[in-house]
Order: sequence, then structure tokens, then C-alpha cells
Amino acid sequence: MRQKLKSIGLLGLLLAACSAVSGPASPDGKADMAASWSLAIHGGAFVKDPGLMTSKEEADIETALGKALTAGSAVLRSGGKAVDAVDAAFIILEDAPQFNAGKGAVFNALGVNELDASIMDGRNLQSGAVAGVKRVRNPNRAARLVMDRSRHVYLQGAGADAFAKAEGLTLVDPSYFHTPRRWKQLQDLQKGAR
Repeated sequence: MRQKLKSIGLLGLLLAACSAVSGPASPDGKADMAASWSLAIHGGAFVKDPGLMTSKEEADIETALGKALTAGSAVLRSGGKAVDAVDAAFIILEDAPQFNAGKGAVFNALGVNELDASIMDGRNLQSGAVAGVKRVRNPNRAARLVMDRSRHVYLQGAGADAFAKAEGLTLVDPSYFHTPRRWKQLQDLQKGAR
């Protein structure tokens, strides 16, 4: 598994993305158990430079990617829907500080973490998205709820945070998303350094 994960491109400054493809759905929306399925996760578009990360950091990334694959695969293996597999995998990536889809999010130019997420159900082309959220621990969950429980497709900023709160999602103090590594990236960028 280690070799497979290395070929993915271990870390990125882009939102991690998951997709799953499963067989025909039954009336209850579950995938045909006999159908083949696949799950692909993407840790971002990071170019691995020697010396940029320690072997422990690399191992932590590989562990998180493996956990995301395991979580999403478990849903599909049990006949669950592709969007549920994406949701399960995303929770792992959003809670892992090695990625920027949640904890460990990149700072904007003002030093604030603003998070975005979107999701689409390929069976019916329904989608949901949130942007600029500052307190939603798992933005992908908020995007999923926009898709499943609202008449909207996209919510932004304070309105998206308020919707997530009304739907019972976990809200955190904005400092939750802060990691020293991402803060240093911002400082280096602002100084014109690499």
C-alpha cells in the first residue's frame, strides 16, 4: 500500500477530493452488491521536493490517506451509496492536519482560514457546496446537507456557518484550523520566500 500511496502525490494545497463509482442503484438508493466499484482519493496537487517533509510527516500522510480509503471502501463494500463513501473518506481527510480540507486549512491573505467544500451525487446530478466557512469542523458535511436538506445548491460565509449550526453540525473556534505549518507557509509567502 505504501508504494501505491506514494504515487498519488502525497500532500497538496488543493482541497482533497474523493470519488466513487458503483453499480446500478436499487430502489433504496444502495449500490448493487454484485457490482464492481472503485474509490479514488486525492491528497492534493503537491509536488514532493526532497527535504520538504520529514519521514514522519510522510508516514502520517500515508496513514491518513489509508484511513480515508478504508472508511470509504467500507461503505461501498457494504452496499452503501457513493456519496456516503465520499462523506466517510472526507471526514478522515478534514480531521487530519496534514491536508487543507479542514484542520490545517490554508490561510487567506488576511491570516484567516476560510474553507470550501462541494459534493455531487452522480446518480441524480444533485449537488451542494459551501464556501468561506470559518467555524464548520467538517465543511464537506455542510455541503452534503446543503444538497440533501436545503433548496439551495451553494451557501457562503456566515450564512453557510449559520446553516451548519442549524443542522446540528459541529462548529469549532476558528483557531481549530490553525496549524504552525500552514501559518509558516503564509508568513513565507508574504515575505516573498518559497
